[in-house]
This record gives sequence, structure tokens and C-alpha cells, in this order.
Amino acid sequence: MAMITGEGITFDDVSLVYEYYKNKIGYLKQEVFCVVYLDSKNMIIKEKELFKGTLNFSMVHPREVFKESYIVGAVSIILIHNHPSGKVLPSRDDINLTKRMIEVGNIMGIKVLDHLIIGTNKYYSFLENGDI
Repeated sequence: MAMITGEGITFDDVSLVYEYYKNKIGYLKQEVFCVVYLDSKNMIIKEKELFKGTLNFSMVHPREVFKESYIVGAVSIILIHNHPSGKVLPSRDDINLTKRMIEVGNIMGIKVLDHLIIGTNKYYSFLENGDI
């Protein structure tokens, strides 16, 4: 992943994104879905928690993700959510959501750089696993 800097935070690889977000959402008892919005130089414009769910479900809609992208002028985004179970393998819903976000992003001209699932002391990166 390209160097990502901004808001006093520097992410130069996926593991650093994980390290930052595991302390924010990694140990929560409900699913939380966050998006990091980036400019054309991959600088962080904004990070935002968009959805909170139940113990194992979060209703995420591309409309809200990409509406915020346009508001802040993002060129690309990183999707991040937690699995309260601690397990990080993506569910069928996670895979379908990621594909849908990539499709919508391609249509709207906003690249989805990665989707991280954060669990207990581990993560799953769609980018690192060749799913993006």
C-alpha cells in the first residue's frame, strides 16, 4: 500500500492501519464500520465511523460511504470493520459488500484501496489476500 499520511498519523503498510484501528474498534462488543477518506496524494482527509451494528451484524450502505467521499473530496477510501467474535475470515456478506463497494467506487471514480476486518489480535486484509 502507498504511504498514507495525515492527521498526525502515518500508515505505510496494512499492518499499521490494523495497529491503529485495533485499539479503536478491535475489542468492541458490536460491529463497527469505519472509512478512511484519502486525497489524490493518499493523505488522510478524514476518518469516520459510519455504522454501528449488533453483536454480529452491521447495516452498511454504499450510498452513505460514497456520499461522505464526495463531501470531503476523497479520491480513494479504506474500509475497516471489526468482528466482535475475534475471527477475521470474511463472511459471505463481507465479500459481497466489498465487491459492491468496489463496483460502486469504480462507477463513481473513487478507488477502494483495501477492506480490513479486525479481530482479536489479528486482521484480514482484502488487499493482502489478493481480493482487491
